[in-house]
Amino acid sequence: MNSFGRIFRISIFGESHGHCVGITIDGCPCGIPLKEEDFIKDMDRRRSGIQGTTKRLEPDSVEIWNGVYDGYTTGSPITAIVCNTNTNPKDYSLFKHVPRPGHADFTGQKKYHSFNDMRGGGHFSGRVALGLVIAGVIAKKILKEIHFISTILSVGGSQNISQKIEETLQEKDSVGGLVECRIQGCPIGWGEPFFDSIESSISHLVFAIPAIRGIEFGEGFLSASRKGSEHNDAFIDQNGKTLTNHCGGINGGITNGNEILFRVAVKPPSSIAKSQHTFDFQKNAMTDLVVEGRHDACIALRIPVIIEAAAAIALADFSLLRGHS
Repeated sequence: MNSFGRIFRISIFGESHGHCVGITIDGCPCGIPLKEEDFIKDMDRRRSGIQGTTKRLEPDSVEIWNGVYDGYTTGSPITAIVCNTNTNPKDYSLFKHVPRPGHADFTGQKKYHSFNDMRGGGHFSGRVALGLVIAGVIAKKILKEIHFISTILSVGGSQNISQKIEETLQEKDSVGGLVECRIQGCPIGWGEPFFDSIESSISHLVFAIPAIRGIEFGEGFLSASRKGSEHNDAFIDQNGKTLTNHCGGINGGITNGNEILFRVAVKPPSSIAKSQHTFDFQKNAMTDLVVEGRHDACIALRIPVIIEAAAAIALADFSLLRGHS
């Protein structure tokens, strides 16, 4: 459903054009310094405004409702919200009868018998991932010796990102992207074989982010074409450092002390101004759909900080589990 974690447990809520989006975090240790200003940096990284992102601009200021007193976490559940201040729900009334191809309009209506909030994608909107960014900031405080670095490798298969975005905008289309995340300083021995491996836990959260279509660790799918002599990472010192890192810092679902490396495939946004021939469920006939309103041409541009947050949340849970074992 909308919750994840065993010790560091999160529950996200809200809709894109509702009053707010937010998150409740249970299991956060007491005594962590935390104030609303701590969220500004990562919120700014996700905010729109650059070429290729939506013109829906909002302050995205985080309000801490509970779980913090005198600037420190109390150990009780933390609830934090971000108010929606720039909504335009009329842009979405059409999609009840002509669902956007590639979007959750159709599946959401069927699953929730048309009681779901359609405005801006409702609870399926990428805006709901703001809750993950909030939890990611707190998780990084728990993991203060671990560092996260995420970058956009390409959009639409091109490393010339600005040019590809400009071409896409001219075509009134959208484009996907490839994002890489590197995690440095994670200790050896985190993760449980099989069902609670580091890869499966990170992947579980990463796939909770709207628009994610694939993930690979280390060499990923390239390893299928490798020989063992090419893919194996030889050890070079007593600490387990390896000459190469084709496995992405994980063996048997357990961290090996080297850099954790994974890449994520982000699909093109479904809402495009280019005409699409699709089905009108009210008229029972094919029609041409042109999506108006404010939408990203490439959501991958705003994904890196959310990928970091997902990884940090998963690792924070493992960190606290080790403290309870």
